[in-house]
Amino acid sequence: MPFGFDTRVLALARESSPNGSAIIARFAQRAAMIALAIIALATAGLYRTSISNNDLPTEYAMADTAIQNDLGE
Repeated sequence: MPFGFDTRVLALARESSPNGSAIIARFAQRAAMIALAIIALATAGLYRTSISNNDLPTEYAMADTAIQNDLGE
């Protein structure tokens, strides 16, 4: 086989696999990155909602009052 291919294949086959703690650490790092991305998106959404001049809470209160009045009759 050219260029020592068989030697490289045997070396890779005999190489020890990574231990369990390395796999767990890699998983924990990915989970932390995903959690940080979710936190950033939630923070951005909360910020946009807080600076909005929308009167949605007033509309919700009016709808809630109308529903209570209809159910009370």
